[in-house]
Amino acid sequence: MKIGILGTGIVGNTLGTALIAKGHEVKMGSRDAINEKAAEFTKANGKNASQGTFEDTAQFGDIIFNCTKGEHSMEAIKLAGEQNLTGKILVDVANPLDFSKGMPPTLSLVNDTSLGETIQAAFPETKVVKTLNTLNCTLMVDANKLANGDHNIFICGNDESAKQKVKELLHDNFNWKAENIIDLGDITNSRGTEQLLPIWIRLWGALGTADFNFKIVR
Repeated sequence: MKIGILGTGIVGNTLGTALIAKGHEVKMGSRDAINEKAAEFTKANGKNASQGTFEDTAQFGDIIFNCTKGEHSMEAIKLAGEQNLTGKILVDVANPLDFSKGMPPTLSLVNDTSLGETIQAAFPETKVVKTLNTLNCTLMVDANKLANGDHNIFICGNDESAKQKVKELLHDNFNWKAENIIDLGDITNSRGTEQLLPIWIRLWGALGTADFNFKIVR
């Protein structure tokens, strides 16, 4: 599968590297076709890795991952181009964190909206699926790294078939057990998953590690 990664940070690098290891072709996108971090990613991951602009990446990918910083996500996706995202799945991994007042950050989109909803409203012909935004990127790509994979992630989006494809991708590539992927419903549920970030950040500080996750006990 051809996969586009919007963003050159640690999340995009981790996801892209893991997907290449599973045999996918991955293009990493940034504002400029020549980007140092994207070049490092491409060099490190061989022939199935490439780089380009946000627009190049959206054209390339069958599925697109938004791994940009939440404050820049809308601009990056607009640069990717609505025409290049029409009919495609956009997996939104970002959170609308606002660091303008220092640590801990607040949320710039909260309560009656969310980043996932904002993206979906702006790109109605794109199938936005929110997931993987509630845990550390090393756990995103290998659920088995913690508690033999017995912990949960959440998924939401308006298109049922798109969510199913993303669930299969998570299971087949990142070891997420089907029963541990909790489908919350439509994209408005991004509000709930994004609002987990304030407690996640405080747990990171209290525990002294990012290697933890949520487990919903029924």
